[in-house]
This record gives sequence, structure tokens and C-alpha cells, in this order.
Amino acid sequence: LANEQMDLHPQTNNANHHTREISLTQLIVRRGQPFKLTLNLRQPFNASVQPLCISAATGKRPTEKQGTLSFFGVPDVVKRSPSAKAVWKVELDKGSSTVTGNLILTITPPADTPIGEYTMTVKHRDQEMVLAKPVVLFNPWCPDDWVYLKDENEINEYVMNEQGIIYKGSSNYIDSCNWDFGQFEDDMVDICLRMLDLNPKYMKDPGDDVSARCNPIYVSRVVSAMINSDDDRGVLEGRWGGSFIGGVLPSRWTGSYAILKRWFVIGSYPVKYGQCWVFAGVMCSVMRLLGIPCRVVTNFESAHDNDRSLTIDVYHADYGVREKPTQDSVWNYHVWVEAWMRRPDLAKDGKYDGWQVLDPTPQEKSQGVYCCGPAPVVAILNGETDLKYDTPFVFAEVNADCIDWLVSDEFSVKKKSNNEIVGQNISTKSVGSNKRMNITDSYKYREGGQRHFSSLSHKEANIHTK
Repeated sequence: LANEQMDLHPQTNNANHHTREISLTQLIVRRGQPFKLTLNLRQPFNASVQPLCISAATGKRPTEKQGTLSFFGVPDVVKRSPSAKAVWKVELDKGSSTVTGNLILTITPPADTPIGEYTMTVKHRDQEMVLAKPVVLFNPWCPDDWVYLKDENEINEYVMNEQGIIYKGSSNYIDSCNWDFGQFEDDMVDICLRMLDLNPKYMKDPGDDVSARCNPIYVSRVVSAMINSDDDRGVLEGRWGGSFIGGVLPSRWTGSYAILKRWFVIGSYPVKYGQCWVFAGVMCSVMRLLGIPCRVVTNFESAHDNDRSLTIDVYHADYGVREKPTQDSVWNYHVWVEAWMRRPDLAKDGKYDGWQVLDPTPQEKSQGVYCCGPAPVVAILNGETDLKYDTPFVFAEVNADCIDWLVSDEFSVKKKSNNEIVGQNISTKSVGSNKRMNITDSYKYREGGQRHFSSLSHKEANIHTK
């Protein structure tokens, strides 16, 4: 068997798999969908006498049990572990000639196989060789993939569109800036896969981490941690004040690719500097490249509730008394992303499927790491703050009550409470147009409507009494 004996048909396969925007020469396929390879054995092929055995492996320590190694063949009589997960399939195409040994193979990676680069080897008689090194991505076109999105127009916007709009400013004066996601630029596959390989969970247990890449919930959480550099070799360093010498002013960036490429080229050291919309724009690019539908969302009057109290305390001093410092704050706007996926980990009936909030800006630690989400938007809407991940924090960003305190030297007196300030005009770009879409109603009921804290203790839902 020699290299000239095979054809990977990258142009045809990539066109069928919606990856030709990424490459016309490298084989890049989506899981749950067949692709074709031609293998010329240069001798007659008799399947019952000398079967064709194929393997597909990803990661440093592939195992059948973890779904990172699969054995399959023509005919499918290969020995397989009884605990094998994510088994690949192959069929001999009708156009094959067994007489000349010119075989057209239709190969299908399962819809739950881990994403990443695979090495496929083929064995025939006593010869073995590498057949292909395909990259496998998530597949929003495939009903069995957890990132499946029914509407083709939405896939075109949230996976395929390289241009977008990010909203900034304030709730009374909404400003917008164009953002170039550039998810299909050169090296983006290598950049995104390196990001996954540098995450601390991979360093700790490569076998487990690569196996978990079958799950968009896991992958999106890893990406949210790796976009900031606060506790890993992530992409961006944040800065919100002081000097920006030695880096780029966050407002100067106009797209993700320059940042991701720089991180890649300089040996994966953080690029300086980012703020919330930059973190979110870069994360959206990575998610779209991997095949997870993603959009950038802006929350105006966004609360940062440091102590999980669902209140933002603002202290005003009485004469002669300094105002009390507080960790809580309300930002003019804050930007995060939403990613589309199923959440069978939370409910079997699909109740929490759909848009999930992920926030790569380092604000608070989650399970010891600066990352946030995925938190189901529908759980935020219904105040179900016991659901993972980080739902209470995001709930407070759009719902916290602002409490104004008057501080005297004896005690603090509550002046007024206002729950209508925080979480306004939550905005994202519309599908197929440059109009702004207001999605506030998917996060919160109109005031006077239903607004409950189903899983919060009475103490948490109440205001601090001083």
C-alpha cells in the first residue's frame, strides 16, 4: 500500500461537510455524516478471505472504552471491545471494483465521537499504512449531534458567518461596532485544537479530556476558560484601567483572527489587551470554527454581584463619613456569548436545550477556574439558579436589585431599592441582517410578570439587612 494508491477527495468531502471555507486540501469532516475515500489495492479484493481492517484514533492515549479509538472494517468482522463507545462505520460503495481492487469507502464518524484530529490506519493482508488524518468537527446539520440546529438560516448566521456586530454604549444610547470573526482563516483549525490541548484539564488527564471532547457542554466550558489567561495559557490578558503600554488598546481590535494568530505564533502567551467584547468576539470565532452555533450578546446595565446576594449595594456617605467600599458594581454594558446545544445533563425532556450563556471575561471563579457557563437561558428566565453552570451569577447580571444605602457613623439605612435598573436591552445581531435583535424577553419576564427565585434560600433572595 502506498500513498498514491488513495484519494481523500478533500474538495468534494469538504463541500458536503460545509468545511470548504476552511480548506480545499485538508480533509475536514463533521461527525454523524459520511465521507468518501478511494483506496486502490492494485490487486483483487476478496472481503471474506482478506478483510480490510480500519482504525480511527485521536489523542495521545486512545482507548475504545473512552471513544477515542475505533476499529471497523469491510466486512465488519473486526474484534471490538464490549465497552467500545463511539464506533465508526464503513461501507463499500457501489462504484467499487473488487476485481481491480479499486475500493470506494464510505466512512461515517458517529455523531457522538470526540472532535479533533484523527489518524486513520488501514490494514490489508500483512500491510498497514496511514489512510488519512481527518479533522472531525461538531455538526449542527446532523439531528443526532447535540449542537443540531433545525433552521438553515440560523446555521448560516451562527456557524458560517465570518462577520458580525457587537453592541456597546449604554441602554439609552446603543452603539455598535463591526467585528470580523474570521473563523475560517488560515491555521484556525490548528489554533483552536492547540487551545484545547493547552487547557489544564488536558495537562492533568489527556485521556479523559480528549474523550470528553465528544460533549459540547464540556468543550464550550473549556473554551470559556482558555480565552482569558488568568489561570492558564489562555489567549487574552484583560485590562480595565491604568496603562496599556506594551499591548493593544482593547478598542483598537476589529476582529478575532489577529489576536488568535498572534497567540499561536508567539508560543501561546497571552495577547495584550482585552475587555469584555473582545473576549466574547474571540470566543465566538472559536466556537463557530468548531461547529457550535454561537452569537455575541450584550447586556446593558449589567450587574456584577460579587457575593451572590442578588443585590448590588451602593453606599452613600452621611456628612463626615467615608462611603463604604463594595465589590459589587453595575457596568454600562457587559458582553458574553450564547452557544446552542442540548442539555441532557439537566433534563431528559429537552427543557434546558437551546441557547446557553458562556462568558470568557474573567470575573469570578467557577469550580476554581476563571470561566462561566454554559448556563441555560431558560433557567435564567425562570430563576432556576441551582442548575449548572454558574446560573446564579448570570441571573444576577440581568436581575439584581440595586440598593441605595445611606451610611452614617452608627449604621446603614436603606434608602431605596430598584429592580428595574439592571439587565436592559439585551441585544444581539439579527439572523441574515444587520438589525439589532432585542432578546431581553428570553432572559427575564417583564416587570410585574413572573419573577421568582425557585431555588434560592429565603435569606439569599432577601436584601441584606445591615
